[in-house]
Amino acid sequence: MHAMGKCFHWIWIGASVAISACALPGFGATVTVFVGNTNLSGLAADVFVPPSTNISVNDQVVWVWEGLNHSTTSGTNGAAGDDNGVPSGLWGSGVNNRPHSFTNTFTSPGNFSYYCQIHFSFGMTGLISVAAVELPPNISITNPTDGATFSAPASFTLAATASDPDGTVTNVQFFQGATSLGNVASSPYTTPVNNLAAADYTFSAVATDNGGLTATNAVTIHVVTPIAIVLSSPRFLPPADFQFNYTANTGLTYIIQRSSNLSSGTWTTMSTNVAGGSPVLFDDPTASGNPGFYRVGLLPNP
Repeated sequence: MHAMGKCFHWIWIGASVAISACALPGFGATVTVFVGNTNLSGLAADVFVPPSTNISVNDQVVWVWEGLNHSTTSGTNGAAGDDNGVPSGLWGSGVNNRPHSFTNTFTSPGNFSYYCQIHFSFGMTGLISVAAVELPPNISITNPTDGATFSAPASFTLAATASDPDGTVTNVQFFQGATSLGNVASSPYTTPVNNLAAADYTFSAVATDNGGLTATNAVTIHVVTPIAIVLSSPRFLPPADFQFNYTANTGLTYIIQRSSNLSSGTWTTMSTNVAGGSPVLFDDPTASGNPGFYRVGLLPNP
């Protein structure tokens, strides 16, 4: 007897066969059932071996013929209209002799009976039990965003959304590095984070569903010590263009405002900018007023 691929192994045990199967990454498992097994005495047996097989959704069953004039036909022996040449129609190999094989992939859960069209009256029936595949939950950290930069000391709300495609989410646990920040049993899934000093931090959220399956999402943020804002290199380009530079922390958000009269206290916002480096060039192409005053401020953490 020869294995049907490197993943299959079987040994004779009396008149029956013990079978093992393995699944390739990304594929369902494949299980072998022998049709019309021949025992150690050389006598034909009108049986399926094993008669009952347990698999999961998207697994395959390969029937391998060991005898003559056999079939694997979906249906229930003895049920009116299901056999005697009128199968249920889920699969049917037709009557064949060894050597022969037939494969069926099971894409939905349930119990599937089958029989041999020639020998069903001799009890040559089988059962495939297909278990549903449990799917893990889904989770995504919604705040903060991955790679976000904050000014120290940083405080914010760590937040996530979680769902489960085939059950319910029982809890979400938040972590700062390896340290648990606590469990949240129901939506909204949030927890406060306070007074982070300048450093890089990794936060993760782990969702658990009612089947015990988990899913994890993580983000890394940067907390920096704000540098002093220094305005430099002012220049006027006639007829109405004014430029200057200012120092900034990469990733922090700055606001630039203009006023025509310092005593009035009225400032007009010209730009809000996430610094991509330092110094930052600011350009006002509408600087027609005289005099004009500018100021730059660091916005609070979101």
